[in-house]
Amino acid sequence: MIPRMILPYAKQSLQQFRALCITGPRQSGKTTLSKQLFKSKPYINFENPSVQYEAEINPELFLKKYKNGAVFDEVQRVPHIFRYLQEILDQDKKRGQFILTGSNNFLLQEQISQSLAGRAGYLSLLPFSYSELAEAGTIVKDVNKLILTGGYPEIWDQHLNPSIWLNSYVQTYVQRDVRLLRNITNLATFNRFINLCANYSGQILNRDELAKQTGVDTKTVLAWLGLLENSYIIFLLQPWHNNMNKRIIKSPKLYFYDTGLLCYLLGIKSNVALHRHIAYGSIFENWVITEIKKNNLNSGLNDGMYYFRDNVGNEVDLITVRDESPLAIEIKSASKFDNSMLRGLHFWQKNQPKSSAILLYGGSTAQTVSSTINVAPWTDVAVI
Repeated sequence: MIPRMILPYAKQSLQQFRALCITGPRQSGKTTLSKQLFKSKPYINFENPSVQYEAEINPELFLKKYKNGAVFDEVQRVPHIFRYLQEILDQDKKRGQFILTGSNNFLLQEQISQSLAGRAGYLSLLPFSYSELAEAGTIVKDVNKLILTGGYPEIWDQHLNPSIWLNSYVQTYVQRDVRLLRNITNLATFNRFINLCANYSGQILNRDELAKQTGVDTKTVLAWLGLLENSYIIFLLQPWHNNMNKRIIKSPKLYFYDTGLLCYLLGIKSNVALHRHIAYGSIFENWVITEIKKNNLNSGLNDGMYYFRDNVGNEVDLITVRDESPLAIEIKSASKFDNSMLRGLHFWQKNQPKSSAILLYGGSTAQTVSSTINVAPWTDVAVI
């Protein structure tokens, strides 16, 4: 079993809060992590229809069976139980009583803010990061294999074929679970929308154009984007908010939480096909940004991540805030370094001279460009 780097932060959170809520995509390892944290407490899965019915019919009696705490998996399926949990946690202020997991971020956040605010800690568990795989001794020297495989634990643990596993994942979770949240009846249109999102990966999102290509109105696209965000399929990277000038782009960029899923949706099934794909640079960028997002979440860092671009094309792929100072990261898939890759970082530093900067590229050699700019190989994403 590959150890999860979020484990120390999760243990610390259990010492701070009466309950801990763990969210993340389906099959990201939430159940395994919860059982590691609560080895001696009962595990209850609300995906079991009889368990869900029992909790719905008499939640007060149901919770009496778990007065010493438990793991409640996919707890968003019984939202009314949160009000009864609030009463239990108010009566007993002992830390680390319950772990609540769920794969829908919106439903859980809504319930926690209404019923468990101040009583429950909150963390997100994403699929395996490159840092976790490297730490466990899973040596992968080809970044394309990492991109193509993605990070879902079962694929790595069982050495499964990513395309076959992800085909089942899309049919079981993406199509079924997400559609049911809004009772989407036109499956063909919704599938077209998801595949169009894959083609938008790494690009500035034009919601009106996406609606036009999907064949629905913009309001529907906004609702569907929210579904995919809250189900941990995609995330939107917002533009840098400290206004360097009035010409900055204000629309977000779209990324997938897992590049294995992204490649599957794009029909990419081999390393050769990936490297030759017209969107390879965007897919590589997606992988790097998602890896940094995983590193942040695994360390309990909720500092912002942004991109910068103005209307004349000056751009930096990622601005992440570290110790209240911005770190600019430019991402290039090319395996050979060229000084022209630094153009965006040079522009950024003219306006933010105190900001550090990194060019992270597809090669294997590191070098120092100046006191504030470094060139790093893709493997360094494990420590950013």
